[in-house]
Amino acid sequence: MSLKNSLLLTSSLIFAPSLLLATGTAHAEVPNVVVSIKPIHSLVASIMHGVGEPALIVEGAASPHTYSMKPSNAAALEKANIVFWVGHGLEAFLEKPLESLGGGAKIVELDDAPGLEKLKFREGGAFEPHDDGDEHEANAEGTEGHAHEEGHHHDEGEFDMHLWLDPANAKAMATEIEKTLTEADPDNAATYKANLDALGTRLDALDKSLFETVAPIKDKPFIVFHDAYQYFEHRYHVKVAGSITVSPETLPGAARLTQIHDKIVELGATCVFAEPQFEPKLVNVVLEGTPAKSGTLDPEAATLEAGPDLYFQLMEGIGTSLKTCLSNGS
Repeated sequence: MSLKNSLLLTSSLIFAPSLLLATGTAHAEVPNVVVSIKPIHSLVASIMHGVGEPALIVEGAASPHTYSMKPSNAAALEKANIVFWVGHGLEAFLEKPLESLGGGAKIVELDDAPGLEKLKFREGGAFEPHDDGDEHEANAEGTEGHAHEEGHHHDEGEFDMHLWLDPANAKAMATEIEKTLTEADPDNAATYKANLDALGTRLDALDKSLFETVAPIKDKPFIVFHDAYQYFEHRYHVKVAGSITVSPETLPGAARLTQIHDKIVELGATCVFAEPQFEPKLVNVVLEGTPAKSGTLDPEAATLEAGPDLYFQLMEGIGTSLKTCLSNGS
C-alpha cells in the first residue's frame, strides 16, 4: 500500500466516528413517551402529531382508580424517556413503578403544571345546593366521616385530580407537555409549537361550544356516580347535586344510597348518571320510586378510542349527555 493510500485510510478511520456522531445529532431519535390515562394521552398525541406516537398505560375501558399494572406496561416504562401522568392523587398504581425507574426517564407530574386552576376535594356524597362557598360541609350527619372511610382518605389541602375536565386546565397541561417535549427533542421544536397552537385553537372552540350546549339545562340538578365532575361543573355552572360515591374504589353502603335517594326527591334531580366502568345497579337502586331518568357520563373516556381527537369527543360527550337527559327529564 502506498504512503498516500495509507494516510487516506488512517484519516478515514479517525474521522468516521465524528461523522457518525454528526449524523446522529442531525437526526436525533424521537423520545419514547408513555402517558398514564386517555385524556392526557390525547393531549400528548396532539402535540406529537407528525413526530411520533406516545404509548398509553390505562387502555380500553379500564379506570385509573382500579387499575393493575400489566407486564407490557412495565416494559413500556422501562423504555420510556418521558412519562406524563396527572399525579399521586389519581394514578396510585403508578407510584411504585415510577420510583423503580431509577431516573431513567423524565417523569412529568401534570398537576404541577403552571396555570392550572385546582379545586379542593369535596367530602360526602350528597352535596347541598351550590353557593360556591363551604356549603358542602353541611352534609347530613355522619356523612363526612363516612366519606373518609369509603373514599380517598383526603388530607386537608389536597385537590380534586380530574383536572382535564376544564379545557382551560387542558391548555395549561398542553403547554407543559410541549415544553417538556421541546427540551427533550429540540429538532422537532417547531412542530411541537405549531401543534400546541393548533390544539389551543381547538380547545378555545370546544370551550365556547360547551357553554352553548349546557346553557339550556345548567340550572337543573343531577346526581353523578362519583364526584369526578367538579371542574366541568365549575367551568360551565351546571348543577351537580351529589354523587353516589366519593370515590369508585369502594362501593357505597346502604346509608349512602338512602341519602342519595332522598336527595333526588328533595331537590327534584331529573337525572342520575352512571359511568361505563362501574356497576350500574347502584344507579337503579337510587332511582327506584323517583321520577328521575338515568344517563351515562364517561369522565375518563373508557368507551372512546385513544388518539388526538379523544379529548374533544370526551368533553363533547359529557355536554351532550347532560343536555339530552336533563332536557328529557324536564
